[in-house]
Amino acid sequence: MSENGRDEADMYVEMKVFGFALDAIAQMPVVILKDAEEKHAVPVWINASESVSFAAQFVGREMSARNSRKDVFTTLIERLDMAVSGIYVESLQDGVFTASVRLQPGEGEELRLEVHVAEAMLMSLKYHLPVQVNSEVLTRASSLDMNEEGFAQENNARRFVDFLDHMDPAAMGKYPM
Repeated sequence: MSENGRDEADMYVEMKVFGFALDAIAQMPVVILKDAEEKHAVPVWINASESVSFAAQFVGREMSARNSRKDVFTTLIERLDMAVSGIYVESLQDGVFTASVRLQPGEGEELRLEVHVAEAMLMSLKYHLPVQVNSEVLTRASSLDMNEEGFAQENNARRFVDFLDHMDPAAMGKYPM
């Protein structure tokens, strides 16, 4: 039972990282989560720098197996006598996912760490754990406007916001008003 009295097993659907590709419409990398029956799929768009981490995880898995080196996070949780007990995607608000990783200490209560959704996906791959996706996220993800026109409008809005975020205020004086 969770803190609010609801059984977490009823609220979450177990999914796995099914694939990793470039979304042709958005021109962005996307991670696809699917459930065991492949009835539900959740697309998780990530940025280019995060996609490099995914590629490194796939290549790094082979490399670390050969030289038995561990990353800092793995070494830290082992030193603290903890284990990754779960990966959760908890909500989807305005196209932004909220995710967490649960850590189980040798003794005591499970700890919840809020992480970026791309980090959660990477940990799922690294620790060979399924991703527990909130059933509300499945509902919201299925209602995302995925047709070309609707998605293009949303993508253009994101590009404009990115343009404004990265605009140099000094450059604004160059254009007459």
